[in-house]
Amino acid sequence: MKKEIQLSASLEDYLEVIAHIIKEKKVARAKEIASRLNVSRSSVTEAFRALAKKKLINYAPYEVITLTNKGHEVSEDIIHRHHALKEFFTKVLAVEDKIADIGACKIEHTAPREIIDQMIQFVQFLERCPRGGTDWIESFRTFCKNGATRDDCKKCITKCLVK
Repeated sequence: MKKEIQLSASLEDYLEVIAHIIKEKKVARAKEIASRLNVSRSSVTEAFRALAKKKLINYAPYEVITLTNKGHEVSEDIIHRHHALKEFFTKVLAVEDKIADIGACKIEHTAPREIIDQMIQFVQFLERCPRGGTDWIESFRTFCKNGATRDDCKKCITKCLVK
């Protein structure tokens, strides 16, 4: 069984930003990380030391930052959780993109993996199920906006049964 690395929400945010920057530019620099997270350079240095101690990044003062293999694996998991939550909020709950992103960032650190996995399966189910599908999700969006569905329920059920 793999031993899970325990990270604070703040260190997860650092790792996520580092991964995004590396994906864009191949390496990350303290200045850009500080800018994206809106924190001081000294905070970044402190985070680098903590992440290096956990063997998630390669760090030396005044050098570029790269992810270790383990750091890459952990950062991909964080990004996956964020994306899954944001997708659930936008696709299923009809939450506006920016708010969904903020919510995903807060919840990704605390929601157990099993809950996020079930949310992913729920979205996949809704998209495939003939009684659900994208029409059903769109009807929920309309309900959220207008307080009413596009069709009356009997008409909607009849359409589902005809398919």
